[in-house]
Amino acid sequence: MADRDTAQDIGGQRLSTRETADRLGVKPETVYAYVSRGQLTSRREPGARGSTFDAKEVDALARRAGRREPTTSGGELAIRTGITLIDRDHCYYRGVDASELAAHYSYEEVAEWLWTGELHPGTHFTAPQDALSAARRAVQALPAHSGPMDQLRVALIAAAAADPLRFDLSEDTVVGTARSLIPTLVDALPSHTPKQCAADSLATRLWPRLTSKPADPAALRVLDAALVLLIDHDLAASTYAVRVAASARAHPYAIVSAGFGALDGVLHGAASGLAHRMLKEVLDRGSAAAVVADHLRAGRRVPGLGHFLYPAEDPRATTLFRLLEDVPQARPALQAARQVITTTARHTDLQANVDLTLAVLSVSTQMPAEAGETIFAIARTAGWIAHALEEYAEPPLRMRPSGQYHGPRPPQPLP
Repeated sequence: MADRDTAQDIGGQRLSTRETADRLGVKPETVYAYVSRGQLTSRREPGARGSTFDAKEVDALARRAGRREPTTSGGELAIRTGITLIDRDHCYYRGVDASELAAHYSYEEVAEWLWTGELHPGTHFTAPQDALSAARRAVQALPAHSGPMDQLRVALIAAAAADPLRFDLSEDTVVGTARSLIPTLVDALPSHTPKQCAADSLATRLWPRLTSKPADPAALRVLDAALVLLIDHDLAASTYAVRVAASARAHPYAIVSAGFGALDGVLHGAASGLAHRMLKEVLDRGSAAAVVADHLRAGRRVPGLGHFLYPAEDPRATTLFRLLEDVPQARPALQAARQVITTTARHTDLQANVDLTLAVLSVSTQMPAEAGETIFAIARTAGWIAHALEEYAEPPLRMRPSGQYHGPRPPQPLP
Protein backbone atom coordinates (compact mmCIF):
# COMPACT_ATOMS: atom_id res chain seq x y z
CA MET A 1 0.00 0.00 0.00
CA ALA A 2 1.37 3.46 -0.92
CA ASP A 3 1.66 6.37 1.49
CA ARG A 4 -1.72 7.64 2.54
CA ASP A 5 -2.90 10.83 0.82
CA THR A 6 -3.50 12.48 4.17
CA ALA A 7 -1.75 11.47 7.37
CA GLN A 8 -3.65 11.48 10.66
CA ASP A 9 -2.98 14.14 13.26
CA ILE A 10 -1.19 12.41 16.16
CA GLY A 11 0.56 14.76 18.53
CA GLY A 12 0.57 17.53 15.92
CA GLN A 13 -0.01 17.56 12.17
CA ARG A 14 1.71 14.74 10.32
CA LEU A 15 2.38 14.76 6.59
CA SER A 16 2.71 11.84 4.21
CA THR A 17 5.80 11.53 2.04
CA ARG A 18 3.92 12.96 -0.93
CA GLU A 19 2.60 15.92 1.09
CA THR A 20 6.09 16.57 2.45
CA ALA A 21 7.60 16.49 -1.03
CA ASP A 22 4.95 18.90 -2.32
CA ARG A 23 5.49 21.30 0.57
CA LEU A 24 9.25 21.29 0.00
CA GLY A 25 8.95 21.39 -3.79
CA VAL A 26 11.10 18.27 -4.23
CA LYS A 27 10.71 14.66 -5.37
CA PRO A 28 9.69 11.99 -2.81
CA GLU A 29 13.13 10.35 -2.98
CA THR A 30 14.69 13.67 -1.98
CA VAL A 31 12.60 13.61 1.19
CA TYR A 32 14.32 10.41 2.26
CA ALA A 33 17.69 11.95 1.40
CA TYR A 34 16.85 14.68 3.94
CA VAL A 35 16.09 11.94 6.48
CA SER A 36 19.41 10.22 5.87
CA ARG A 37 21.22 13.53 6.41
CA GLY A 38 19.40 14.13 9.68
CA GLN A 39 17.49 17.14 8.31
CA LEU A 40 14.09 15.47 8.74
CA THR A 41 12.69 12.90 11.14
CA SER A 42 10.36 10.23 9.80
CA ARG A 43 7.93 8.05 11.72
CA ARG A 44 5.87 5.04 10.75
CA GLU A 45 2.30 5.03 12.03
CA PRO A 46 0.86 1.78 13.45
CA GLY A 47 -0.74 -0.29 10.70
CA ALA A 48 0.67 1.82 7.87
CA ARG A 49 3.60 1.12 5.57
CA GLY A 50 4.39 4.72 4.71
CA SER A 51 6.39 7.20 6.77
CA THR A 52 4.99 10.46 8.12
CA PHE A 53 6.72 13.72 8.94
CA ASP A 54 6.12 16.52 11.41
CA ALA A 55 4.61 19.49 9.58
CA LYS A 56 6.43 22.07 11.70
CA GLU A 57 9.78 20.40 11.05
CA VAL A 58 9.03 20.31 7.31
CA ASP A 59 8.09 24.00 7.28
CA ALA A 60 11.26 24.89 9.17
CA LEU A 61 13.34 23.02 6.59
CA ALA A 62 11.49 24.81 3.79
CA ARG A 63 12.33 28.17 5.33
CA ARG A 64 16.00 27.25 5.76
CA ALA A 65 16.41 25.80 2.29
CA GLY A 66 14.30 28.29 0.41
CA ARG A 67 11.45 26.18 -0.90
CA ARG A 68 11.55 25.51 -4.61
CA GLU A 69 8.34 25.67 -6.56
CA PRO A 70 7.29 22.51 -8.40
CA THR A 71 7.06 22.42 -12.17
CA THR A 72 4.10 21.27 -14.19
CA SER A 73 4.23 18.41 -16.65
CA GLY A 74 5.17 20.94 -19.33
CA GLY A 75 8.21 22.03 -17.35
CA GLU A 76 7.06 25.59 -16.60
CA LEU A 77 7.25 27.03 -13.10
CA ALA A 78 4.13 26.50 -10.98
CA ILE A 79 3.63 28.87 -8.04
CA ARG A 80 1.50 27.87 -5.09
CA THR A 81 -1.33 30.32 -4.45
CA GLY A 82 -4.52 30.25 -2.44
CA ILE A 83 -6.05 33.28 -4.12
CA THR A 84 -7.61 32.30 -7.46
CA LEU A 85 -8.64 29.01 -9.04
CA ILE A 86 -9.77 28.85 -12.67
CA ASP A 87 -11.69 25.66 -13.29
CA ARG A 88 -13.09 25.32 -16.81
CA ASP A 89 -16.00 27.79 -16.91
CA HIS A 90 -15.62 29.30 -13.44
CA CYS A 91 -13.25 31.68 -11.68
CA TYR A 92 -13.04 31.35 -7.90
CA TYR A 93 -11.52 33.69 -5.30
CA ARG A 94 -10.44 31.64 -2.27
CA GLY A 95 -12.93 28.96 -3.33
CA VAL A 96 -15.88 31.33 -3.83
CA ASP A 97 -17.30 31.95 -7.31
CA ALA A 98 -16.14 35.42 -8.39
CA SER A 99 -19.41 36.04 -10.23
CA GLU A 100 -21.35 35.34 -7.04
CA LEU A 101 -19.11 37.74 -5.13
CA ALA A 102 -19.73 40.40 -7.80
CA ALA A 103 -23.47 39.87 -7.48
CA HIS A 104 -23.56 40.43 -3.73
CA TYR A 105 -20.63 42.61 -2.67
CA SER A 106 -18.84 45.80 -3.68
CA TYR A 107 -15.27 45.99 -4.91
CA GLU A 108 -14.02 47.34 -1.59
CA GLU A 109 -15.76 44.60 0.39
CA VAL A 110 -14.30 41.84 -1.80
CA ALA A 111 -10.81 43.38 -1.75
CA GLU A 112 -10.81 43.60 2.04
CA TRP A 113 -12.01 40.00 2.29
CA LEU A 114 -9.32 38.84 -0.12
CA TRP A 115 -6.58 40.48 1.96
CA THR A 116 -7.78 39.60 5.46
CA GLY A 117 -10.22 36.70 5.12
CA GLU A 118 -12.89 38.82 6.82
CA LEU A 119 -15.92 40.35 5.12
CA HIS A 120 -17.11 43.69 6.49
CA PRO A 121 -20.26 45.00 4.76
CA GLY A 122 -19.98 48.69 4.03
CA THR A 123 -16.17 48.69 3.87
CA HIS A 124 -14.99 52.01 2.47
CA PHE A 125 -11.52 53.10 1.36
CA THR A 126 -10.35 56.68 1.94
CA ALA A 127 -7.29 58.40 0.50
CA PRO A 128 -4.97 60.10 3.04
CA GLN A 129 -4.71 63.81 2.32
CA ASP A 130 -0.90 63.99 2.12
CA ALA A 131 -0.63 61.18 -0.41
CA LEU A 132 -3.60 62.45 -2.43
CA SER A 133 -2.23 66.00 -2.60
CA ALA A 134 1.16 64.73 -3.79
CA ALA A 135 -0.47 62.45 -6.36
CA ARG A 136 -2.70 65.20 -7.74
CA ARG A 137 0.22 67.60 -8.09
CA ALA A 138 2.18 64.95 -10.00
CA VAL A 139 -0.76 64.27 -12.33
CA GLN A 140 -1.32 67.97 -12.98
CA ALA A 141 2.33 68.36 -13.98
CA LEU A 142 1.98 65.88 -16.87
CA PRO A 143 1.65 67.03 -20.49
CA ALA A 144 -1.92 67.61 -21.66
CA HIS A 145 -1.85 64.59 -23.97
CA SER A 146 -1.01 62.16 -21.15
CA GLY A 147 -3.40 59.24 -20.82
CA PRO A 148 -4.93 57.71 -17.69
CA MET A 149 -2.24 55.02 -17.34
CA ASP A 150 0.44 57.74 -17.39
CA GLN A 151 -1.54 59.49 -14.67
CA LEU A 152 -1.86 56.35 -12.58
CA ARG A 153 1.87 55.65 -12.81
CA VAL A 154 2.96 59.10 -11.61
CA ALA A 155 0.23 59.14 -8.94
CA LEU A 156 1.61 55.85 -7.65
CA ILE A 157 5.18 57.18 -7.46
CA ALA A 158 4.05 60.35 -5.72
CA ALA A 159 1.99 58.41 -3.19
CA ALA A 160 4.99 56.19 -2.46
CA ALA A 161 7.23 59.19 -1.88
CA ALA A 162 4.66 60.59 0.56
CA ASP A 163 4.65 57.38 2.65
CA PRO A 164 7.70 57.06 4.93
CA LEU A 165 6.41 53.66 6.17
CA ARG A 166 6.37 52.06 2.73
CA PHE A 167 9.28 49.76 3.60
CA ASP A 168 7.35 48.14 6.47
CA LEU A 169 6.27 44.79 5.01
CA SER A 170 4.31 43.55 8.01
CA GLU A 171 0.87 42.25 7.04
CA ASP A 172 -1.13 44.92 8.87
CA THR A 173 0.91 47.74 7.37
CA VAL A 174 0.71 46.35 3.83
CA VAL A 175 -3.07 45.97 4.08
CA GLY A 176 -3.31 49.51 5.44
CA THR A 177 -1.23 50.73 2.50
CA ALA A 178 -3.58 48.98 0.09
CA ARG A 179 -6.65 50.56 1.69
CA SER A 180 -5.19 54.02 1.13
CA LEU A 181 -3.36 53.48 -2.18
CA ILE A 182 -6.34 52.36 -4.28
CA PRO A 183 -8.54 55.38 -3.46
CA THR A 184 -5.52 57.66 -3.91
CA LEU A 185 -5.04 56.34 -7.46
CA VAL A 186 -8.73 56.87 -8.25
CA ASP A 187 -9.09 60.31 -6.65
CA ALA A 188 -5.87 61.57 -8.29
CA LEU A 189 -7.35 61.13 -11.78
CA PRO A 190 -8.93 64.25 -13.31
CA SER A 191 -12.70 64.34 -12.81
CA HIS A 192 -15.47 65.58 -15.09
CA THR A 193 -17.52 66.44 -11.99
CA PRO A 194 -16.18 69.36 -9.92
CA LYS A 195 -17.60 68.23 -6.58
CA GLN A 196 -17.60 64.69 -5.26
CA CYS A 197 -18.18 63.10 -1.91
CA ALA A 198 -15.22 61.24 -0.45
CA ALA A 199 -17.69 58.89 1.24
CA ASP A 200 -18.95 57.57 -2.10
CA SER A 201 -18.07 54.02 -3.15
CA LEU A 202 -14.94 53.51 -5.23
CA ALA A 203 -17.00 52.76 -8.34
CA THR A 204 -19.02 55.97 -7.87
CA ARG A 205 -15.83 58.02 -7.56
CA LEU A 206 -14.18 56.31 -10.53
CA TRP A 207 -17.14 56.88 -12.87
CA PRO A 208 -16.71 60.67 -13.42
CA ARG A 209 -13.02 60.10 -14.08
CA LEU A 210 -13.94 57.91 -17.04
CA THR A 211 -16.79 59.85 -18.64
CA SER A 212 -18.75 63.11 -18.47
CA LYS A 213 -22.05 61.24 -18.79
CA PRO A 214 -24.04 61.02 -15.54
CA ALA A 215 -24.04 57.61 -13.92
CA ASP A 216 -27.26 55.67 -13.53
CA PRO A 217 -27.57 52.86 -10.96
CA ALA A 218 -27.56 50.06 -13.58
CA ALA A 219 -24.39 51.32 -15.28
CA LEU A 220 -22.67 51.86 -11.93
CA ARG A 221 -23.59 48.29 -11.04
CA VAL A 222 -21.78 47.09 -14.17
CA LEU A 223 -18.68 49.12 -13.28
CA ASP A 224 -18.58 47.83 -9.70
CA ALA A 225 -19.06 44.23 -10.87
CA ALA A 226 -16.28 44.67 -13.45
CA LEU A 227 -13.94 45.88 -10.71
CA VAL A 228 -14.71 42.78 -8.63
CA LEU A 229 -14.32 40.37 -11.55
CA LEU A 230 -10.97 41.88 -12.55
CA ILE A 231 -9.37 41.78 -9.09
CA ASP A 232 -7.36 38.69 -9.94
CA HIS A 233 -7.00 36.01 -12.61
CA ASP A 234 -4.39 33.49 -11.49
CA LEU A 235 -0.78 34.12 -12.56
CA ALA A 236 -1.30 36.58 -15.42
CA ALA A 237 1.82 38.35 -16.72
CA SER A 238 1.37 41.38 -14.47
CA THR A 239 0.70 39.22 -11.42
CA TYR A 240 3.82 37.17 -12.07
CA ALA A 241 5.82 40.41 -12.30
CA VAL A 242 4.35 41.40 -8.95
CA ARG A 243 5.32 38.07 -7.38
CA VAL A 244 8.92 38.48 -8.61
CA ALA A 245 9.10 42.00 -7.15
CA ALA A 246 7.59 40.85 -3.86
CA SER A 247 10.04 37.93 -3.76
CA ALA A 248 12.82 40.55 -3.78
CA ARG A 249 10.96 42.25 -0.91
CA ALA A 250 9.99 45.35 -2.88
CA HIS A 251 7.49 47.53 -0.99
CA PRO A 252 3.78 47.53 -1.99
CA TYR A 253 4.04 50.65 -4.18
CA ALA A 254 6.93 49.12 -6.09
CA ILE A 255 5.13 45.83 -6.64
CA VAL A 256 2.10 47.70 -8.02
CA SER A 257 4.49 49.61 -10.29
CA ALA A 258 5.80 46.26 -11.55
CA GLY A 259 2.23 45.25 -12.27
CA PHE A 260 1.54 48.47 -14.18
CA GLY A 261 4.63 47.85 -16.28
CA ALA A 262 3.53 44.39 -17.38
CA LEU A 263 -0.05 45.58 -17.84
CA ASP A 264 0.97 48.19 -20.39
CA GLY A 265 0.57 46.14 -23.56
CA VAL A 266 -2.07 45.20 -26.10
CA LEU A 267 -1.80 41.53 -25.10
CA HIS A 268 -2.79 42.25 -21.51
CA GLY A 269 -4.40 45.32 -19.95
CA ALA A 270 -4.75 47.35 -23.15
CA ALA A 271 -6.65 44.62 -25.01
CA SER A 272 -10.03 46.20 -24.20
CA GLY A 273 -9.01 49.36 -26.08
CA LEU A 274 -8.75 47.36 -29.30
CA ALA A 275 -12.21 45.91 -28.66
CA HIS A 276 -13.53 49.43 -27.99
CA ARG A 277 -12.28 50.70 -31.34
CA MET A 278 -13.68 47.65 -33.11
CA LEU A 279 -17.17 48.16 -31.64
CA LYS A 280 -17.08 51.85 -32.58
CA GLU A 281 -16.26 50.85 -36.13
CA VAL A 282 -19.08 48.30 -36.20
CA LEU A 283 -21.55 50.96 -35.05
CA ASP A 284 -20.21 53.52 -37.53
CA ARG A 285 -20.29 51.13 -40.49
CA GLY A 286 -23.44 49.30 -39.45
CA SER A 287 -21.87 45.92 -40.20
CA ALA A 288 -20.04 43.51 -37.93
CA ALA A 289 -19.34 41.25 -40.90
CA ALA A 290 -17.34 43.90 -42.74
CA VAL A 291 -15.26 44.77 -39.68
CA VAL A 292 -14.57 41.13 -38.81
CA ALA A 293 -13.65 40.45 -42.44
CA ASP A 294 -11.12 43.29 -42.35
CA HIS A 295 -9.47 41.81 -39.26
CA LEU A 296 -9.33 38.33 -40.75
CA ARG A 297 -8.04 39.60 -44.09
CA ALA A 298 -5.23 41.47 -42.34
CA GLY A 299 -4.32 38.38 -40.31
CA ARG A 300 -5.30 40.05 -37.04
CA ARG A 301 -7.14 38.47 -34.14
CA VAL A 302 -10.66 39.72 -33.62
CA PRO A 303 -10.44 41.75 -30.37
CA GLY A 304 -12.46 40.68 -27.36
CA LEU A 305 -12.72 37.02 -28.36
CA GLY A 306 -11.05 33.93 -26.97
CA HIS A 307 -9.22 33.12 -23.73
CA PHE A 308 -6.87 30.17 -23.46
CA LEU A 309 -8.01 29.43 -19.89
CA TYR A 310 -11.67 28.97 -20.83
CA PRO A 311 -13.01 26.41 -23.34
CA ALA A 312 -16.30 28.34 -23.54
CA GLU A 313 -17.24 31.97 -22.87
CA ASP A 314 -15.23 33.82 -20.24
CA PRO A 315 -17.47 33.65 -17.12
CA ARG A 316 -16.62 37.26 -16.32
CA ALA A 317 -18.00 38.25 -19.72
CA THR A 318 -21.14 36.18 -19.12
CA THR A 319 -21.81 38.02 -15.87
CA LEU A 320 -21.18 41.48 -17.32
CA PHE A 321 -23.26 40.80 -20.45
CA ARG A 322 -26.17 39.91 -18.18
CA LEU A 323 -25.78 43.15 -16.21
CA LEU A 324 -25.36 45.25 -19.37
CA GLU A 325 -28.77 44.11 -20.56
CA ASP A 326 -30.24 46.28 -17.78
CA VAL A 327 -28.47 49.40 -19.11
CA PRO A 328 -30.70 50.98 -21.81
CA GLN A 329 -27.94 53.04 -23.44
CA ALA A 330 -25.80 49.92 -23.82
CA ARG A 331 -28.18 48.17 -26.23
CA PRO A 332 -26.59 49.32 -29.52
CA ALA A 333 -23.05 48.39 -28.40
CA LEU A 334 -24.34 45.17 -26.88
CA GLN A 335 -26.01 44.24 -30.16
CA ALA A 336 -22.80 45.07 -32.05
CA ALA A 337 -20.81 42.81 -29.73
CA ARG A 338 -23.30 39.97 -30.25
CA GLN A 339 -22.97 40.41 -34.01
CA VAL A 340 -19.19 40.20 -33.78
CA ILE A 341 -19.47 36.96 -31.81
CA THR A 342 -21.98 35.44 -34.24
CA THR A 343 -20.03 36.48 -37.33
CA THR A 344 -16.72 35.19 -36.03
CA ALA A 345 -18.30 31.89 -34.94
CA ARG A 346 -18.70 31.01 -38.63
CA HIS A 347 -14.92 30.90 -39.00
CA THR A 348 -13.50 29.94 -35.60
CA ASP A 349 -14.66 28.63 -32.24
CA LEU A 350 -13.88 31.72 -30.16
CA GLN A 351 -16.16 33.01 -27.42
CA ALA A 352 -16.36 36.45 -25.81
CA ASN A 353 -13.87 37.45 -23.13
CA VAL A 354 -14.03 40.18 -20.51
CA ASP A 355 -12.37 42.75 -22.81
CA LEU A 356 -15.41 42.74 -25.11
CA THR A 357 -17.77 43.51 -22.23
CA LEU A 358 -15.51 46.32 -21.01
CA ALA A 359 -15.67 47.71 -24.54
CA VAL A 360 -19.49 47.58 -24.52
CA LEU A 361 -19.50 49.56 -21.27
CA SER A 362 -16.96 52.14 -22.47
CA VAL A 363 -18.55 52.66 -25.92
CA SER A 364 -22.09 52.95 -24.59
CA THR A 365 -21.19 55.50 -21.90
CA GLN A 366 -18.89 57.65 -24.08
CA MET A 367 -15.77 56.65 -22.19
CA PRO A 368 -12.44 56.85 -24.05
CA ALA A 369 -10.85 53.72 -25.51
CA GLU A 370 -8.39 53.63 -22.58
CA ALA A 371 -11.18 53.37 -19.98
CA GLY A 372 -11.13 49.57 -19.95
CA GLU A 373 -7.42 49.54 -19.19
CA THR A 374 -7.95 52.05 -16.38
CA ILE A 375 -10.69 49.90 -14.84
CA PHE A 376 -8.44 46.86 -15.20
CA ALA A 377 -5.47 48.57 -13.53
CA ILE A 378 -7.46 49.90 -10.57
CA ALA A 379 -9.22 46.56 -10.04
CA ARG A 380 -6.12 44.40 -10.35
CA THR A 381 -4.21 46.49 -7.77
CA ALA A 382 -6.17 44.71 -5.02
CA GLY A 383 -5.21 41.33 -6.42
CA TRP A 384 -1.56 42.33 -6.71
CA ILE A 385 -1.53 43.29 -3.04
CA ALA A 386 -3.05 39.90 -2.17
CA HIS A 387 -0.29 38.15 -4.13
CA ALA A 388 2.36 40.33 -2.49
CA LEU A 389 1.08 39.36 0.95
CA GLU A 390 1.30 35.71 -0.08
CA GLU A 391 4.81 36.12 -1.50
CA TYR A 392 6.12 38.05 1.52
CA ALA A 393 5.40 34.90 3.57
CA GLU A 394 7.64 32.80 1.29
CA PRO A 395 11.45 32.51 1.36
CA PRO A 396 12.93 35.61 -0.34
CA LEU A 397 14.45 35.64 -3.82
CA ARG A 398 13.08 32.20 -4.64
CA MET A 399 12.07 33.19 -8.20
CA ARG A 400 15.51 33.03 -9.72
CA PRO A 401 15.42 30.87 -12.86
CA SER A 402 18.65 29.77 -14.48
CA GLY A 403 19.42 31.14 -17.91
CA GLN A 404 20.16 28.81 -20.81
CA TYR A 405 23.19 30.42 -22.44
CA HIS A 406 23.23 30.24 -26.25
CA GLY A 407 26.03 32.71 -26.97
CA PRO A 408 29.58 32.07 -28.27
CA ARG A 409 31.54 29.63 -26.15
CA PRO A 410 34.39 31.23 -24.20
CA PRO A 411 37.14 32.13 -24.37
CA GLN A 412 36.54 34.68 -27.10
CA PRO A 413 39.03 37.39 -28.22
CA LEU A 414 38.71 40.83 -26.72
CA PRO A 415 36.46 42.93 -28.97
